[in-house]
Amino acid sequence: MIDTKSMPNMADISGHQSTLYGDKTALWFEGRETSYKELEERSNQVANGLIAAGVKPGDRVAYLGKNIDRYYEILFGATKVRAALAGMNYRLAAPELQFVLSDSESVFMFVSDEFYGITNKVCDDCPDLKTIIAIEGGRDDWPGYENWRDGHSNKNPELKCKEDDDVIQLYTSGTTGLPKGVQLTNANFHSLFEHSSSMIWAAYDPDEVVINAMPLFHVAGVNVGLLALTQGSKLVILREINPPVILDLIEQHQINHAFLVPAVILMLTQMPGVEHRDFSSLRIVAYGASPITEGLLTHAMDLFGCKFAQVYGLTETCGGGTSMHPDDHDPARGKLRSCGVPYDNIAIRCVDDEGVSVPQGQVGEIVMKSDIIMKGYWKRPEATADAVKDGWFYTGDAGYFDEDGFLYIHDRVKDMIVSGGENVYPAEVENAIFSHPDVADVAVIGVPDERWGEAVKAVIVPKPGCSPTQSEVIAFTKEKIAGYKCPKSIDIHIEPLPRNPSGKVLRRQLRDPYWADQDRKI
Repeated sequence: MIDTKSMPNMADISGHQSTLYGDKTALWFEGRETSYKELEERSNQVANGLIAAGVKPGDRVAYLGKNIDRYYEILFGATKVRAALAGMNYRLAAPELQFVLSDSESVFMFVSDEFYGITNKVCDDCPDLKTIIAIEGGRDDWPGYENWRDGHSNKNPELKCKEDDDVIQLYTSGTTGLPKGVQLTNANFHSLFEHSSSMIWAAYDPDEVVINAMPLFHVAGVNVGLLALTQGSKLVILREINPPVILDLIEQHQINHAFLVPAVILMLTQMPGVEHRDFSSLRIVAYGASPITEGLLTHAMDLFGCKFAQVYGLTETCGGGTSMHPDDHDPARGKLRSCGVPYDNIAIRCVDDEGVSVPQGQVGEIVMKSDIIMKGYWKRPEATADAVKDGWFYTGDAGYFDEDGFLYIHDRVKDMIVSGGENVYPAEVENAIFSHPDVADVAVIGVPDERWGEAVKAVIVPKPGCSPTQSEVIAFTKEKIAGYKCPKSIDIHIEPLPRNPSGKVLRRQLRDPYWADQDRKI
C-alpha cells in the first residue's frame, strides 16, 4: 500500500522513499543503477537548476526522449519547483512537434541525442523556449545534462506544493485533430495512488522488480514507473520496445511485473524460441491501451504461465478506470472480452446521445466521474466543456455492462461502422477473425458501399508461410458472429499494421484511401 499521507504531492515521493530505502536500487537502465538516495539528491539538483534558469510555478518543462532513467530525476525535479513536465511524443514530425512545444508554452526542454536534429529544426519557432539541455551530452551549444545538473545544490528547495498544481501534461494522440494537452494534477495522482492497493496489477512489493516498456509520453508508461517508485520496487527501464530485449531482461532481472500493450504481447508470442524462455519470475502481466483478442490472450496466458490483469483507462482519467482481476481470466467464466469492473473511486455509466444511462447490455458511450479526472485540456476551455459535463468525462469509447457489472469495450464511438442501419464495432469483428489459425493480425474498417452506405472490410496480416483466402476467412467469421457484422471483403497486408505509440491500430490511416474520392466520410 502506498503511504499517501507521507507523499501527498508528487514532489514528496523521492524524499520520502530515500528515507525509507536509501541505497536500495530504484532504477536500472542499460547497466546503470540509481539508488533511492541518489534519485532524491539528483532531483533536488534538477529543481535548483530549473529555479536558477528562471522556471516558475505553473511553467511547462518539456521532455523529448525515449525511456531513460534521467526522466525520473527530471520529473521529480520539475514538480519540486511546481512546474509541469510536458511529455513530447518522439514519433511526431517536425511541424507536429513545433505545435506541441508552442502550445505547451514550454520554457525549458530536455532532449536526448536521437532528437537533437529535429529539435534544431523547430526550436527557433518556439518563442517561449529559453533553455535546452542535452540529456546524453555531445553538444557544444546546449549544456550536457550531467554537468548542468551537478552544478547545482542537492538540497530540496522546499517550495510548498498545492494539490491543484499541474505535475504532468501529456498530449492526446491527435488522430482526429490537433493534439490537446491533458492537465494532470497532484490531486489526480494522489487519488490514483490512494486506491492502488485495490488494484492487484498496481500493488507491488519493495522486494519486487518491475519492467517499464511503455513510452514515457504515454500515461501507462508514467504510471508504471511511479507506482514502482512509490512502493519501493526496483524499476527496470527499457529504452524502447524491443521484444528480444524484453525477453532477456525478464530472465536477467527476474522481472515480477510488466505492463504490455496487446501489440507487444503479440510480438513476444511470435518470437522464435519463446516457448523455451524462462518466465518463472513473472507474477502478473497487466495489459491494456487497446483491445486484445481472446485467442491471443489465452495463448499468452498459457505461454507465460503467470496471472494476467486487464486495465482500462485514458490519459484524461490519469490512466484509471476499470481492471479485471486475474481470477476473472478463467475462460470458463466467460469474461475474457471484458475489461473488468470500475475502481472503488470511479463511477462509470454507459449513456445515450442525451447523456441518459442505457439499460444493462445495451451499448452506449462510456462516461466516468472521479477525482482522477483531468483538470482540463490546456488552454482549451471549449474542448474541456465538451468532454466534461456535470463532472462526467465523456470517453468517446462505446461499451456496455453485463449482468455482473463487468464493462465491455466495443470500440471508439467514431470508429463504429454503420452498415444498412446496423451498428458494427470493429473490435468485435477483429476478435472473431483473429482466432483464425492463419491470421497474425487484423484490423477492420468501413468502406463505401452504394447499397449499404458502408461495408465491413478486414485488413489481414497472415502468419508466416500462410495464405488465408477471402472466402475461407469470411466463412470462418460467420461461424463466430452475426452475418451482417462479417467482412464483405478482405485485403492482405504484408507489412505490420500501422499503430500509434500506445499500440492502437490506426484504422483511419487504413480507411482514408477508400474514402478519398467520396463526398462523404461515413
